[in-house]
Amino acid sequence: MKVYITGGSGFVGSNLADRLLARGDEVMVIDNYATGRRDNLTPQPQLHIIEASITDRAVVMKTMGDFKPDLVVHAAAAYKDPEDWATDAAVNVLGTANVAQAAKASGCKRMIYFQTALCYGLKPLEQPITLAHPILPGGSSYAISKTAAEQYIELSGLDYVTFRLANAYGPRNLSGPLPTFFTRLTAGKPCFVMDTRRDFVFIDDLVDCVMHAVDGKGKGAYHVSSGSDYAIKELFDETLHALRVNLERPVEVRERHPDDAFTILLDPSRTNQEFGWKVKTPLRTGVAKAIDYYKSHGITQTFT
Repeated sequence: MKVYITGGSGFVGSNLADRLLARGDEVMVIDNYATGRRDNLTPQPQLHIIEASITDRAVVMKTMGDFKPDLVVHAAAAYKDPEDWATDAAVNVLGTANVAQAAKASGCKRMIYFQTALCYGLKPLEQPITLAHPILPGGSSYAISKTAAEQYIELSGLDYVTFRLANAYGPRNLSGPLPTFFTRLTAGKPCFVMDTRRDFVFIDDLVDCVMHAVDGKGKGAYHVSSGSDYAIKELFDETLHALRVNLERPVEVRERHPDDAFTILLDPSRTNQEFGWKVKTPLRTGVAKAIDYYKSHGITQTFT
């Protein structure tokens, strides 16, 4: 296949690109390296990298038109600064409109998108959250912009799959609590954990799920979730184990903020049934692999 990946040097995009290239597919990546890393992809003949932003409509139209992909995987997103609404809107909304219209113009028929679980709101009305839950993104600029993007993809008329994600983690991930714990613990700085729970899906398991859609399965919305959640303290404890660190005193557990959901747990039953997919990687194994990556590659910045 010929696959065009936006944000292909980022966490999810680069891991998926590696999987596609390993089986002989041809991949074109577009990335502006706002959060992606140049060392996430290894140069090879079947890989084409375009350094540009998806907000540049002319570049997106030309590169996709020249490449003529069989599939577009839209993994690019702005998420660095929760207060930077303008960039969220420009990249996540306008950028997605560019990508969807370029896909149509190039003759591509199918698109895969990654959506945040925050599309269901900061205080979901049910746990676990089913696909029937109302879309309530109003509490976050990121969720608002990602949800508008999802709706533009639906409006485009393309055959599409949108994956609404639990917290993905693993090698190359620079967002969320795990890289923050690593950075602070290895620098000898104090840490705290929030009294919340979250679902964590290891990147290899996520890519396993996405590959079903790459190969034509599915239509519409799916949850990528293990179906269970962990206390953030459990994630912290596994980080200590992987680093072989013993603290002098127990980590501080802070009460969550009023606008912070106690848990965000997605119901993966449709994904399990239609794709025959389930999470395989235990938290301890996944955390150890992520820590090994951080040790060997280093972290210069992390994101919330």
